[in-house]
Amino acid sequence: MLQKILMLFMAAVGLLAAVPAFAQGTAHATAGTGVGLSAIGAGIGMGIAAGLCGIGQGRAAGSACEGVARNPGARPAIFLFMILGLIFIESLALYTFAIVIIKVH
Repeated sequence: MLQKILMLFMAAVGLLAAVPAFAQGTAHATAGTGVGLSAIGAGIGMGIAAGLCGIGQGRAAGSACEGVARNPGARPAIFLFMILGLIFIESLALYTFAIVIIKVH
């Protein structure tokens, strides 16, 4: 487990170290093309956000179904908290989409 966390940390450090190199090239890249690499980055970011939100929604719905199957009497409370959780999860994707639209335009 510690080795996985270490590998994740090293990957994050590597990605953060590459940011200044890409930042220096974007000024020249956007001079002729308009948007440049920010549209590609925004698309990748939205894809990651949508994928992770989909995974979260699937896990939340699966857990709610499992909870109702174990205790059918708790269905109203489980349904309320599942819908509330799905709203919060979906809002993360919508916030990402809004940031993408603002950043690209």
